[in-house]
Amino acid sequence: MTDHHYPYLDRVNYPQDFRGFTVPELRGLANDVREYLIEVVSKTGGHLGAGLGSVELAVALHYVFNTPHDKLVWDVGHQAYPHKIITGRKGRLPTIRQYGGLSGFLKRSESEYDTFGAGHASTAISAAVGMVAARELTGQDYKVVAIVGDGSMTGGMVYEGMNNAGILKKDLIVVLNDNNMSIAPNVWAISNYFTELIANPSYNRFKRNVVELTERLDNWGDRIRKVAARVEEGIKVIITPGMLFEALGFRYFGPINGHNMAQLVRIFQEVKQYSGPILVHTITQKGKGYKPAEADGQRLHGVTPFDKVTGLAPKKSDGPPAYTKVFGEALVQLVREEPRIVGITAAMPDGTGLDLLQKEAPKNFYDVGIAEQHAVTSAAGLATQNAIPVVAIYSTFLQRAFDQIIHDVALQHLHVVFVLDRGGVVGADGPTHHGVFDLSYLRMIPGMVLMAPKDESELRDMLYTAVKYEGGPIALRYPRGNGLGVPVKPGFDRIPIGKAETVRDGSDCALLAIGEMVDPCMNAAVLLMSEGISCEVVNMRFVKPLDSELILSIADRFQAVVTVENNVLAGGFGSAVAELLASSGKTSCRLRAHGIPDRFVDHGSPGELSKELGLDPQGIAAVVRDHCQSVLSRK
Repeated sequence: MTDHHYPYLDRVNYPQDFRGFTVPELRGLANDVREYLIEVVSKTGGHLGAGLGSVELAVALHYVFNTPHDKLVWDVGHQAYPHKIITGRKGRLPTIRQYGGLSGFLKRSESEYDTFGAGHASTAISAAVGMVAARELTGQDYKVVAIVGDGSMTGGMVYEGMNNAGILKKDLIVVLNDNNMSIAPNVWAISNYFTELIANPSYNRFKRNVVELTERLDNWGDRIRKVAARVEEGIKVIITPGMLFEALGFRYFGPINGHNMAQLVRIFQEVKQYSGPILVHTITQKGKGYKPAEADGQRLHGVTPFDKVTGLAPKKSDGPPAYTKVFGEALVQLVREEPRIVGITAAMPDGTGLDLLQKEAPKNFYDVGIAEQHAVTSAAGLATQNAIPVVAIYSTFLQRAFDQIIHDVALQHLHVVFVLDRGGVVGADGPTHHGVFDLSYLRMIPGMVLMAPKDESELRDMLYTAVKYEGGPIALRYPRGNGLGVPVKPGFDRIPIGKAETVRDGSDCALLAIGEMVDPCMNAAVLLMSEGISCEVVNMRFVKPLDSELILSIADRFQAVVTVENNVLAGGFGSAVAELLASSGKTSCRLRAHGIPDRFVDHGSPGELSKELGLDPQGIAAVVRDHCQSVLSRK
């Protein structure tokens, strides 16, 4: 905790500490949680806006439900910072997203209150259905509540889970945390009145009495019940947006004010008693209670440290442009020359740089929501009609569309350009967001071309090469963060497919580097030269197809070869080189593959993680030094 005094939060560590509070005291606790969240995140950075909007939800849910016996399943983790604060972790909140500190997302190993880990969206309902099935299997009596942000409702997995829950008809509560009013723009008094009416115990007792009475009236009873059902359904159609959920088998309550503590507590206490699938639709405001975040929820969604009073972050000194911006500007330039190009993203126009295309050429831009599978297959459809789709999705999120890449794109040999931002270890977002699998999962796909630039200038040329390529699917990946500051020419050059380049000559060891690993390998070579070890450094450019001719010539000239990649070793770039050498019978050289080991990498700053993984210049130099000594010892 900080030196600031919080009259209610200071008394609370776990939910049992406030279950005896009155509603006014719960309001006071919510205010303290909100203030503490702003104070901490203004210093540490992290996700702010979504958490500010879910404070009352978190307090009310933990107040009404007997957690951790009852299970709260949060979708993603942006909205779960308040949940962390009141479940034993308020003292550690200043460590959030820092090396060795709290995760920015839900993490089962962190707390028994985190019932399901979540970094990707749209998973909570499916996980909750599984927990319900386990409850039925074991005969236990816990409640299961899934809290789903409205953005997650754009993902198809949500509806798969809801459809299954509606068919099973088992007790499950879904809370739709709607902070964009994307489902129900009209929140008005009569709707809230009707919601309270249908949740009222007297109304539901009356409804049960009507059913019991009419059951004794044979055919007349059936007619009365049908008329009553039609009347209730007609009212709901007029004044609630819940018929979609009703059609999926859920009993719908809402929309209700997600910041009205008394109303939240009352609704949750009522629906807790009901059986079957229930959906409670709450309307919240992203950034609630903090004016800068209320005014600009997008800017203060994920933040670096900022001034608490103004909401502004310190001005950064000018430096090299981010890879994301370089890609976005290059794509805009290419669309001007080739109007058949279409940019597609999955709810991340700003994060991928496609916001620039959206402003410049909105007809050439599509944001499909959190629906990566749809993004890829719709791109395949575009490609069948001679368009040139450029699918820009974070590396970690494209994993969700693996089958679509194979079945809908590669199998049909369609020209779809995949642009993977955040390739490699990304930092504070941690294992759910590290893009360390793409070189492996894309390399295995027949017909796929896979490349990675060493700097921002090469990124532009690779994008141009990908757009001009006519041989099927082609992908490029680049890291999070800024480029190297190399000069960028105004135009573009095509790169020969599958051709590498030697960027430093050497005689003792060959370093084969892919993508952003070229620069630290160059620096490692400088360190090693001072020790008398001469390293040749190759910018491989392509993971598939490999520059087989160059690699085989290196195998003839060097006894020690090291591959370096910011990707898992299993099935990655190093594996590709090893396969080539083995199939070619090159046994005279010794190969060592260096990259991400066979484990999930935790969160921390990129510098800290690179050092831990040995992917900084010093770590690479240590690997080369050891490998060269090993090779010499075998002579």
